[in-house]
Amino acid sequence: MATATPILEALGVGRRYDDRWVLRDLDLAVAPGERVALLGPSGCGKTTLLNLLGGLDRPDEGRVAFRGGDLAAATPVQRARLRRESIGTVFQFFHLVPTLTARENVELPLQLLGWERPAIEDRVAGLLAAVDLGARADAWPRELSGGEMQRVAVARALAARPALLLADEPTGNLDSAAGERVLNLLAELSAREGAALVMVTHADAAASICHRIVRMKDGRILAGAP
Repeated sequence: MATATPILEALGVGRRYDDRWVLRDLDLAVAPGERVALLGPSGCGKTTLLNLLGGLDRPDEGRVAFRGGDLAAATPVQRARLRRESIGTVFQFFHLVPTLTARENVELPLQLLGWERPAIEDRVAGLLAAVDLGARADAWPRELSGGEMQRVAVARALAARPALLLADEPTGNLDSAAGERVLNLLAELSAREGAALVMVTHADAAASICHRIVRMKDGRILAGAP
């Protein structure tokens, strides 16, 4: 996979807050369909890098390229559209809409993209079945366990068939059994859907589902990291 044309690249990326550099001189390339774990202690810059890779933030130096296009050069509207169409995100704390059922949460990105109703229903039913929640489609988030909410979040992130899936500590708020199930689903579904995955974690066990581990410390990728 490392020889494939990258779908995502960080080139000499740096990001600072006030006068403190959080990331500096960082290079990273992700191939289509590749699963990459960003592994390191809290505060090392993993989430900051993930936000840059997803176009939620802009670097102070260097560039981030998605499918060859510079994310920083895109307008806010263009970046928002790109995230809806091509980049799915799974968060540590689920971020489900509490007033929507499991089914409606997964439907939401497809409605925003203007999918036709029959296509939405078919896609959502397939995803909820894939995460073993077909029988819980009409449940409210408050009626779901943490593991179930995260599985809904995975289904929602994959709804629009994104080319890139970003996951920020997706098992950090789950017990070990639920976390293992979510990790297995991320690996299985990203492979099935053909999506590249970049996952932030501090746990070697979580990183084990990935093809490659990139270790970070103090805002940099460690020398000799694969």
